[in-house]
Amino acid sequence: MKAKKAYKSFRYKANTAWSSARRGTLSASGKPNIAVGSPPEFKGEPDIWAPEELLVGSLNTCMMLTFLTLAQAKGLTPVRYESEAEGLLENVGRKYRITEVMVRPRVSLKDGGELERAREIMESVEAQCFISNSIKSKVTLTAELVVAPR
Repeated sequence: MKAKKAYKSFRYKANTAWSSARRGTLSASGKPNIAVGSPPEFKGEPDIWAPEELLVGSLNTCMMLTFLTLAQAKGLTPVRYESEAEGLLENVGRKYRITEVMVRPRVSLKDGGELERAREIMESVEAQCFISNSIKSKVTLTAELVVAPR
C-alpha cells in the first residue's frame, strides 16, 4: 500500500504602515516596500497599488507560477508567458466584494506538437493554484495557446 504524502504548512508575513490620508506602505522582510492605498473609486490615488489590484495580481501571478511549475514537471518549456487579469468588484448584500476574477494568459510554444500538452496542463492550473483555492470569487481562466513565430 502506498504511503500518503506528508504535506507541510507554511506562513507568510506582510506588514502595513499608514503614512497619510488613504496611503500606506506594504512591506515584508527582505523585500522592497510597496506604496499602497485606496483605489481612485474610493478617494484614493491612481498612481499606487490598491488592495483590489494586489488581489487580482496575486491570483494572476499564482496562475502563471502554477502553469510554469506543472509545465516544467511535464517537460514543457514555453517560449513566452504573458497574462492579463481583471477583477469585478460588486456590491453584494450591501457589501462590496470581488465576485469574479478573469485571467487571460497567452502562452507561446515552440511548435504545434506542444499545444495539446499545454492545454492539458492549463486545465489543471485553477484547481492547483493556491490563491484560487483560497478565495471565494469566481475564477475564469481563458488561455490562448499559440505557436511562437520563428
